[in-house]
Amino acid sequence: MREHILVIDDDEKITSMLRRSLAFEGYSVTTANNGAEGLKQMLAMEPSLLILDVMMPHMDGWEVCRRIREGGSTVPILMLTAKDEVADRVRGLDLGADDYLVKPFALEELLARIRSLMRRRGDAAEQKTNRTQYDDITLDLDTREVIRSGKTIELTTKEFDLLHLFLQNPKRVLSRDIIMEKIWGYDYSGESNVLEVYIALLRQKLEEYGGKRIIQTVRGAGYVLRGE
Repeated sequence: MREHILVIDDDEKITSMLRRSLAFEGYSVTTANNGAEGLKQMLAMEPSLLILDVMMPHMDGWEVCRRIREGGSTVPILMLTAKDEVADRVRGLDLGADDYLVKPFALEELLARIRSLMRRRGDAAEQKTNRTQYDDITLDLDTREVIRSGKTIELTTKEFDLLHLFLQNPKRVLSRDIIMEKIWGYDYSGESNVLEVYIALLRQKLEEYGGKRIIQTVRGAGYVLRGE
């Protein structure tokens, strides 16, 4: 899926140039020629990145930026301005912009700024992977906390690791051998029914508050994480 960039600028020459150039670079592009219309599009689509001009009719870029951040969006914002003044740059950054570029600009520099912001966005997304969610279950690797339907579920270390394995492989049937290898290791020589015992304990805790069964038995094949 292509990254989607929204360009908000009242200069049609710039929006036309950016539409062609960004599309050539592989991005999906939408444009708006004033702040008010751009804000509506922004709220409707939540793009991968926003290129935002400062001086525009109806609503300037500063106001657009302020409203976007007040609404809770973390979309990367690259602001464009015709004035290279420190006060303007500071104002934009204080309102939540991520980067600033002065017109006229070189396309190569704009593309480099976009790539940088996309990488930072990707790094932030990777940091969030420590929290895994499926259906109404959320597991946090950092805090080792499990929540289902708003209720915290206390799990032992092995129960937590077992649930994490299922959450990493939703709707995939995991054989008994794979689970034993991942959770207990190759050299496990304990009780032969240890997996069945832990599956039963994990189900009991997950279903304690009326939650539906989400760890299913697939006869002759193993177990799978999915709703009934």
